[in-house]
Amino acid sequence: GSLIEQLTTEKYECMVCCEVVRIVAPVWSCQNCYHVFHLNCIKKWARSPASQAEDGNSGWRCPACQNASMQVPKIYTCFCGKVHNPEWNRNEIPHSCGELCGKKRQCLDCPHLCNILCHPGPCPSCPAFVTKSCECGQTSHSVRCGQSTKIHCSNVCGNTLNCGKHSCTQVCHAGKCSPCQLTVQQVCYCGSSFKEVLCGSKEEFSDGFGSFSCQNICGKKLNCGRHNCKQVCHPQPCQLCPRLPQVVYRCPCGQTPLSKLLELGCVERKICTDPIPSCGKTCGKPLSCGSYEFVHTCESLCHEGDCKPCSHTSNIYCRCGFKKKVRLLGGFFLFLIAAITFMCDKRCNKKRSCGRHKCNEVCCVDTEHKCSLVCGRKLNCGLHRCEEPCHRGSCQTCWQTSFDELTCYCGESVIYPPVPCGTQPPECKKTCTRPHDCDHPVYHSCHSEEKCPPCTYLTQKWCMGKHELRSNIPCHLTDISCGLRCNQMSRFRLLNDCNQCVSCCLTMFFLTFSTWRLYLHLYTPLQRFLWCHKLYLMFFFFRIAAISIATKLTDLQLGDSVEISRLITKKEMKQARLQCDEECLALQRNRRLAEALEIDDNSDPFNIRSSGPKYSDLLKEDARKDLKFVSDIEKEMRMLVEAVNKGKHTKKSHCYPPMNRDHRRIIHELAQVYGIESVSYDNEPKRNVVITAVKGKSICPSNTLTSVLDKEMQSRPPPPIPHYKQTDKSSGNIGLSRPLKEEPVIDYFDVQD
Repeated sequence: GSLIEQLTTEKYECMVCCEVVRIVAPVWSCQNCYHVFHLNCIKKWARSPASQAEDGNSGWRCPACQNASMQVPKIYTCFCGKVHNPEWNRNEIPHSCGELCGKKRQCLDCPHLCNILCHPGPCPSCPAFVTKSCECGQTSHSVRCGQSTKIHCSNVCGNTLNCGKHSCTQVCHAGKCSPCQLTVQQVCYCGSSFKEVLCGSKEEFSDGFGSFSCQNICGKKLNCGRHNCKQVCHPQPCQLCPRLPQVVYRCPCGQTPLSKLLELGCVERKICTDPIPSCGKTCGKPLSCGSYEFVHTCESLCHEGDCKPCSHTSNIYCRCGFKKKVRLLGGFFLFLIAAITFMCDKRCNKKRSCGRHKCNEVCCVDTEHKCSLVCGRKLNCGLHRCEEPCHRGSCQTCWQTSFDELTCYCGESVIYPPVPCGTQPPECKKTCTRPHDCDHPVYHSCHSEEKCPPCTYLTQKWCMGKHELRSNIPCHLTDISCGLRCNQMSRFRLLNDCNQCVSCCLTMFFLTFSTWRLYLHLYTPLQRFLWCHKLYLMFFFFRIAAISIATKLTDLQLGDSVEISRLITKKEMKQARLQCDEECLALQRNRRLAEALEIDDNSDPFNIRSSGPKYSDLLKEDARKDLKFVSDIEKEMRMLVEAVNKGKHTKKSHCYPPMNRDHRRIIHELAQVYGIESVSYDNEPKRNVVITAVKGKSICPSNTLTSVLDKEMQSRPPPPIPHYKQTDKSSGNIGLSRPLKEEPVIDYFDVQD
């Protein structure tokens, strides 16, 4: 009715163009939501990309209800779809044909067509009356055709249930009846177990011997009447006795027929309890411990019953393969269980996936080593900790959220919830409203820090000596100096009050001895003054001594000696002397002997000092192996010593590239000869040596190591012919005795190696 009124009065608007739908304008009506659009507008909309469905294959969507349609409307039809391009009639509904609608109603049960004139919108419900039965079908009622409600009576359903034996006891209901809920008792095939099942279920089926298998041994008497059935509870009749004479044709191992054994004189079997003759051969039946490649067989003589356990042994390794043990096979399943359960006590030392914790699992076979601990690191907010499993890299941002407003101190700037945890208060451009120590104007803006910036307002303040009033001084400055002499009275003045004097002394020297408080008041004022002055001088001396020692520590770290005799007393110096050891006593004896013989320390009567440096045998041996390397090292050292002795600098250093331990030892030994400092740095394999030449300390020896080796080579006699020792006289083969393996040489100079 609303659609008819709006279309007739031309008040209905098209949702695409938002224009009024005229009476004579061609239109299209959606069959799902019944909205009316201009035909041209709906054509343009259907071709536009915005109208396409999400999957791209379901056509275009209605602008009102989003119902997808495959075909684009092309023809102007009436609402019932019978007439194309209907003409407008003043006495009829606009855009209708004026005939009966005839469309099928939305109700699925209604067989009647719409019987009103062509109209927009959905068809009204069917006005016809029909007779319908209730859900159980026992009663019937007259109702409207379009009524969708179900009819229920008050009678019992009474329909047969799924079991086919019982009837439904529920009141008239919709849908199928529920399965039968009664229970019946069933017996197993062997008759030893019982159970209850629902009536009509599949488990209720019985084949006459029973209804189910209890999975126990049957135990029924066989046809022989002497043995019981050893099969699992089964539905069919039990088999014949396997020991009947007419069933057994071979010996227990199966290698020899009983007919041959009867020819050899064995007793013929009459009943099933008679023993089966043995052939006397090895049993040879395959045991359960074997495999497809290696089959283990029974080694006992032909026998009845089960075979003995396997006597072979096998190595069982733990899960990680670290330990093994020897075990009897016994049976394949027992061996398999033992192999699975055998574990060593070794703990895994590998890092877990997080990179922080060790695995520490016993007999570990894991390859990923996932960490099951909680991370627990502090998140970026600084308040909460990470609750994720332990992981590598940075933690995620804190997921906690506050639903309270976050404001600045003055409350002008606000961050509305939800506010992520760790969010800083918003910036505010208003002037700070916190209480300040002074009354000067505030020039800084509102802030979230507890302490305000210092006040920079320019004021006038007196200097510390009260000499002059200084101008343009920021408010936060307190100690102001005018640059003149202080001229104030010293704080170590004559004090009349004993307590004040003690307080002064304690403040300056941090004394905590109670004796000062007990006995100082016994002295006269002049004596108290002298004591204070003496303590002040002691404090001043100790302070100067500490500063002097601190400045000398720098030279001490560089290797220089420090003279501290002026800083300590003679008594302390005497107490601090080192005790003379054996080397010291030897030097004293040599000094006294030189004085007795009037020998000068600088003299060299035996030409010892001018004979040149002494190179160790080990250094010479290493130099012969790599003469070019030693020659290059000596060349670098000579150039470094000459440069530092001729230049302005007191020290010069040279860094060698990374090298092995033997080459570093050669450099350390040569550095001692040249008076050069040498230190090794870094770790293997990038360990290198740095040498430092000091002016006045480093020297260039007269004879280099390469020249010494050349002289020794020239003066050395030719090597003797080697004699070989015969090791195998019987065979006549001559074996050469191998040289002994040299012991590794320890690099005592490379202290960090």
